[in-house]
Amino acid sequence: MGVRTVGPAWAEEGLGHGSPKFPLSVEGPVWRLVDRLVPGVSSVTKYARYYTLYAAVAAEAERRSLGTEECRTLLRRAEALLAAAQIARSPGGVPAGLFPHGHDGVQPALSADDGLDLERAARDYSPRAWGFWSQYAAPAQILGTVTAGRDGLRPGRHACPAEVRALFAPLLALAASGRPAARPAELAGAGAAALGEPCEAEREWLAALLTATSGGTHRPDAWKATDRTRRATLRVLARSVALRGADAYTAGLRGGDPYTDALREAVAFGPLLAEDPVLSAIPEAARWRGLLLRHYSVSAWRRLWAGLVAEVGADDGPDGGRDRSAADLRAWLCDQVPDGTVDRELAALGPVHDRSGHPLPVERDLMADRDRPAPWRDVLVLLAGGLRAHRAEEDAHPADPLSADVRRAFLGDRREFLDPRWTAGLLREYGNRPARDLASRLVDDMLAQSRRVALRKIRHDPRTGRHRVFSRLHMRNDRYFRLGEESSAEIGIRVHQLASVARQLGLFAADDTRGGAPTPTDHARTSLDVMS
Repeated sequence: MGVRTVGPAWAEEGLGHGSPKFPLSVEGPVWRLVDRLVPGVSSVTKYARYYTLYAAVAAEAERRSLGTEECRTLLRRAEALLAAAQIARSPGGVPAGLFPHGHDGVQPALSADDGLDLERAARDYSPRAWGFWSQYAAPAQILGTVTAGRDGLRPGRHACPAEVRALFAPLLALAASGRPAARPAELAGAGAAALGEPCEAEREWLAALLTATSGGTHRPDAWKATDRTRRATLRVLARSVALRGADAYTAGLRGGDPYTDALREAVAFGPLLAEDPVLSAIPEAARWRGLLLRHYSVSAWRRLWAGLVAEVGADDGPDGGRDRSAADLRAWLCDQVPDGTVDRELAALGPVHDRSGHPLPVERDLMADRDRPAPWRDVLVLLAGGLRAHRAEEDAHPADPLSADVRRAFLGDRREFLDPRWTAGLLREYGNRPARDLASRLVDDMLAQSRRVALRKIRHDPRTGRHRVFSRLHMRNDRYFRLGEESSAEIGIRVHQLASVARQLGLFAADDTRGGAPTPTDHARTSLDVMS
């Protein structure tokens, strides 16, 4: 007699699935260091104008003694009005680089003849309760322009100047009016605060906060530690752009970010970090070297994992029959690897440091080499990181006084799976064995780490009563299938965002004498003290 199980009725059958952003969990050490080195800017803070918008909203909320809900309503209406004003003054389309937050949600509520249905726009432009403030909340509070508490937004330790409040006065008066609509003429008046519209008071105020200066002078005891760190990072970036900006701009024309490339060229490799009179005097520069070197390893793991997952068939796609066993995935990577031993391949790679202990550009050169298969190139980047970790664990180079700071930043504050010290251990274990043995081990360890991360992130879903597993790679009958693709994109290190905000504030500009390459302005050179 057959038995059929029914229920339990309080939960749906099976497991729920979610898509993780970081399936190998190798990004943490880089993020933690970026948080410390770039306070006041995040990966989603695009515009300087929004820093001042929130500062002006906070000042208006304090002036009106608004409570939390009233402040939130004011903020949402102000964000919607700023987006509408931007769209209204660009009938031919908003220029690239000036797309306001909430553009897509506001545009349907806007009419050239009737103006803005403000009630609809403020309701629909963002699903988040506090709109786009969530992207600027932590940076603005670190910068000291806003505080957030039980009454909503209030001015921070650096109060919004009267001239900046005047810029937003028409917009905030309209936002605070409670009216359901805004006429075209009113949007035109609010447009003085649109993105790209100059405001010298805003530039002077925010540039001073970003560079931790008052009257063009930096007094360390007048600023918080986060302000001093941000200033130091800006000094490193400005000096790097001054020294290597033109070369990096040429690379940027091929798709890279010229500011990040300039930082890598000046700081990550070679003796410049120790020899340049400006960079060598900034302790944070050595930490940036360690961060940039670790970033190469993190990016290699992400590309290698994305390539492995791409070899597996999708459960519900046209390649659904292309599920893979662990042996199949080992064979995939082994096919990309040469016949020699690990030691022989490392010998062909060459040294990763010069005689003075300065890093040689091994990772950079590997990424430019298109003759090797991409997976093998990524493995070599990982092995280069392992060699650096092995040397760092042995001893700091006596000729390099910065090596201790570089070591701490590169190795991180704790041991983790798949970190450079873990790779260094594999080099000791697999040095005299075939490189393909190492490739097989890497596949096994990536699969094991992915499973550990997925189990660590498993959550109960109260809506369905099921457990939810965050993984794109799953196993059925000892064979892997995937639910979507993994990203191979590099994680951000906020250099692009920091440079973008600094450029909007007049700290960087295009140098026409060098083909439009970025360069620090005279204001940046003096306020950041990067003139040699």
